[in-house]
Amino acid sequence: MFAPNGLARAALRFRPSTFVGTFVALAMAAMVVSACGILLETGIRATVPPARYAAAPVVAAADQRAPYGHGDDADSEPLPDRARVDASLVAKAASAPGARTAVADVTFPIGGPHSTTLTAHNWSSTAFTGEKLTAGHAPGPGEVVVNRGTVGDRITLTTPDGRHTYRVSGTANARESTAWFTDDEAVRRSGHPDRIDAIAVLPEPGVPTDTLKSQVAQALGKHAELHTGDDRGTVETPALTEARETLIGIGGSFGGIATMVAVFTAAGTVALGVGQRAREFALLRAIGTTPRQIRRTIATETLLVAPLAGALGCLPGIALARWWFGQLKDKGAIPEPVHLSVSWIPLVSAVGAVLLTALLSGYMAAHRSSRIKPGQALTEASVERLRPGWIRTPLGIAAAAGGIVCAGLSASLTGEDAANAALGVVFLFMLAVALLGPFVARACAALFGLPLRGAGASAVLAAANSRTNARRLASAITPIVLAMAFSSVLIFMQTSTDHVTADQQHAGIRADHIVTADPGLAPDAVRRAERAPEVTSAVGLLKTAVLVPATGGLEPATAQGVTGSVHDLTAVQDLDVEHGRLTLEPGETAVDKTLADNSHVKVGDRLHLRLPDGTKASPVITATYGRGMGLSQVTMARADLAGHVTSAYDTELWTKGGTAAGLKALGTVLDRADYTAAQSLDRELNAWANAVMAGVLGGFAAVAAVNTLVMTVLDRRRELGTLRLIGSTRGQVLRMIRWEALLVALAGIALGTVIALATLVPLMKGLTGQGPYIPPLVYGTFAGAIVVLGVTAATLPARAALRKETLEE
Repeated sequence: MFAPNGLARAALRFRPSTFVGTFVALAMAAMVVSACGILLETGIRATVPPARYAAAPVVAAADQRAPYGHGDDADSEPLPDRARVDASLVAKAASAPGARTAVADVTFPIGGPHSTTLTAHNWSSTAFTGEKLTAGHAPGPGEVVVNRGTVGDRITLTTPDGRHTYRVSGTANARESTAWFTDDEAVRRSGHPDRIDAIAVLPEPGVPTDTLKSQVAQALGKHAELHTGDDRGTVETPALTEARETLIGIGGSFGGIATMVAVFTAAGTVALGVGQRAREFALLRAIGTTPRQIRRTIATETLLVAPLAGALGCLPGIALARWWFGQLKDKGAIPEPVHLSVSWIPLVSAVGAVLLTALLSGYMAAHRSSRIKPGQALTEASVERLRPGWIRTPLGIAAAAGGIVCAGLSASLTGEDAANAALGVVFLFMLAVALLGPFVARACAALFGLPLRGAGASAVLAAANSRTNARRLASAITPIVLAMAFSSVLIFMQTSTDHVTADQQHAGIRADHIVTADPGLAPDAVRRAERAPEVTSAVGLLKTAVLVPATGGLEPATAQGVTGSVHDLTAVQDLDVEHGRLTLEPGETAVDKTLADNSHVKVGDRLHLRLPDGTKASPVITATYGRGMGLSQVTMARADLAGHVTSAYDTELWTKGGTAAGLKALGTVLDRADYTAAQSLDRELNAWANAVMAGVLGGFAAVAAVNTLVMTVLDRRRELGTLRLIGSTRGQVLRMIRWEALLVALAGIALGTVIALATLVPLMKGLTGQGPYIPPLVYGTFAGAIVVLGVTAATLPARAALRKETLEE
């Protein structure tokens, strides 16, 4: 059935434009599918080889995800900060049969002399890390070992609980600036007493790793997770969990949408190519060709084109994945040791998807032509069939209804869930446009054709052509709608959130100066700032994130722990309190009103959240406010957060009054404008990710639109030649083509804009409580680019076709 035959080879030879267009569409689809598949596989396989724990075959650590749901609906969300285990588990792990010893591991940042930053550890951890003394002895009470220093010197270190002076008892070899305390001192100064980062379990001689892991698991029960092999790298590099989520999100969630768009667009191009040959199939049926022979011809043509197109498309797909991965790594979203995984699985999947898409699309497009009677086939090939399809029409109506329902649902979602729902809404509306294409095209031709009736003979002819050939018009409009809709949703979703954030920051920041320091501000920074000249109010803020309940699970929310009084906080921040009264008592919190609405809580209720390390908490909501996006979505006392973060220092110091010179000793001083700009830089990764997604989807759809227009115009060579024969000038024919292209572009822009607004309005109401913000210049650029591409893509092949006709004459 799939053996090549002469008819298929002849079709490729004598109709190159149709098959070149199909080849380009399939290759582009393979590029998008393979790139997303590579990123998805990398996210699934991503590992970081253990470095710190390389000599510890078994490492016990806390689960770094917060579970939610029950039974089959159970899921989990990555924690904003490291979860830790109870220090008492060290003894239990050491008592496991086969364990020679178990060693606690504690790591946290501290401030050193001359504003340097050091990494602090407990000295016992050198039993598995391998650092050795180069001078002196191990630390005792009141002592510290450093990698640079002189034995006997006194050194002042800033820890989360204050400044302390230690005697240097020894020096040790280490690549980074490091300080080692006694185990008790490290746990006490870390900011999270009685909690440790992990437990390294060392075996007795001859005990296999699997045996040791099993014994330790029995000793610890469900209080810790055990890691062996490369999985140990996840413990020392918690960012790997977030990196996996990012890659799987791009390759899976976005990749699924991108794959459907690519396959959907490629299928449309294949169907257009087959549909353009309806007259050929009708003639073949008239001379006795059987339906099976026509289907065999289509299958053979597909096998001659699709595998090669898919294979060649995988090459730029690999390049796109490498560029995308490299950009994510450069922006800090992926740890440096993680490498891109490129295997045969996503490449073969991409080629298989392209081949299957081409086969199914070709079969469906030629189904009617291959089965109807020869005489009827010739009749239908000469005029466009107006009767609606009994399969496409109900499916199109269902897709439109589904898009409306999902648009309403997205208004109740927040964060990533809302963004994912937005892409689903766009796709459903796009599917509706594709399935109801002829009806949509006729409506657009009737609407946009009205102004053309008064624009001359060429414009009138363009309007008549558009009304008569609705299916051809629909094939050209659909990819333009897709490009406009997807690009607008992704870009304007970001501009809308940025606009709201910037407005809230501008209105909410009352502080004159904001001070930052590395690894954080000294514990007495607020007190020192209050004594600085001209300072009337000073507040320390510990910036972090918490997990709050949302529709369907948990989602991260920005949080600030406040050091200072409510009076001082309101002097430097205007949170725009709408209900209740702002307090900073332990066990109480104030939250953004949109977050409260999405979590279905109000003033007086308890907010059942997860602190940065996953600890459950249920503070009472004392107030809701309106500027959470620009400032912070959750506000609470610093004491409620400090013991649940790795770096338990105030992140920022906000002051009313004062001078930059007077605050310089506390850290880097920013004024209000500089701080707002710095905060905007933190959102660049999200903006960049959305821009890349818009570029991938919009660019692919734009190429598909150009490809479709070129195929459509080249297929009309006979029609253009007939117009020349009946007396139309070359300029009149070209003007007609330009008017048609302009009608197609404007119809696509209008439909894409309607779909984007139907998605963005409820989405932004759920995310920000406001409508979308669409910068006129950006929108104008999108629309102008589509018009230029559309007119150019139609005019150039028309010029070539007319030039050929002139030469033949």
